[in-house]
Amino acid sequence: MLLALVEAQQESGLEPMILSVGEPGIEEKAIEKEADRLGLPLKTWRMKPGLNRNETLRICQWADEWGADLVHSHGYKFNILLGLFGRFKKEIPFVATLHGYVHAPLFTRMWVYEKLDRLVLRRMSAVVVVGEAMKKELPRGLRYSEKVAVIRNGLKAESVLQKAKKTVAAEVDAFIVSHAPVILGVGRLSSEKQFGKLILAFEKLRQCFPKAGLIIAGDGYLRDSLEQCISEHTLDEHVLLAGYCSNIPSIMARSNLLAISSATEGLPITLLEAMALRLPVVSTSVGEIPEVLENGENGVLIKNIEEELVEAMENALADRDAARERSERASEKLARELTAQAMAAQYSVVYERALAS
Repeated sequence: MLLALVEAQQESGLEPMILSVGEPGIEEKAIEKEADRLGLPLKTWRMKPGLNRNETLRICQWADEWGADLVHSHGYKFNILLGLFGRFKKEIPFVATLHGYVHAPLFTRMWVYEKLDRLVLRRMSAVVVVGEAMKKELPRGLRYSEKVAVIRNGLKAESVLQKAKKTVAAEVDAFIVSHAPVILGVGRLSSEKQFGKLILAFEKLRQCFPKAGLIIAGDGYLRDSLEQCISEHTLDEHVLLAGYCSNIPSIMARSNLLAISSATEGLPITLLEAMALRLPVVSTSVGEIPEVLENGENGVLIKNIEEELVEAMENALADRDAARERSERASEKLARELTAQAMAAQYSVVYERALAS
């Protein structure tokens, strides 16, 4: 989403700069590789994690020297760092986009960060959420403020279609060749994605589709427990934990269904990519997904993952004509409303208001 936004901003005459921060020892992050490939302006920065005041001040100094007129953050870490420690030579508007909220257990480090994030959001020049449903996650005093704008994520469909033509990793290719149909799940291997429940639903799905395969693309702290779940249910040959994949559209192009099993979401780019490629979607009814899928007109929505996911996937795979019609409508909606250009135009309005204030 960020790269698509920057591309569209350049095309409209703006001069954006991507600041990509990572921990020491990281040579090149995935977003940095893709930004380089696209020829987008990029500044890489390496710093120790945590409330690093000194490095935050150095970033502010660099931004002053580069000539920044506005700062746009896309994550809670920079919201907190710049909200607490940000110091610029001139008054610079600070815009924050919230892509989703995952509520951490009480009194953990992430819980503290969540509280700090909500505190500094009140100080922002503007706060953008990717869907109306996300407003309820904002502090009450901010929820209905004029500083809050709703801007859905947008996509450059042409780039997705080009990526889809590229080859996939050998391991993924071999798995796809030996399974049909192929169900795809994408995301960080963390609790809110509910991949464990997706695996259990897939096990039941195989009663109707014994040659089916499930690919889960992503990495995270739950990998070991998911591997154990797969092994316990003797699904080792039928479920592939593919790890981080740099080109999801190429896998989508060879899949039959995207399954979004999340307990919470904003508006996932994965969904928009599937819409661009006319890949049928079954998703939990969370975040902005119901609005984008037109309450089930453009994809299958479920509320109870334990009770509904298996049947929803079975029906989507069995009735291909209905699935195709939903996917066509989804593709048309993407082209009509969810382009990178439309997203960039809406952000320009937010920027102008922030600068004027």
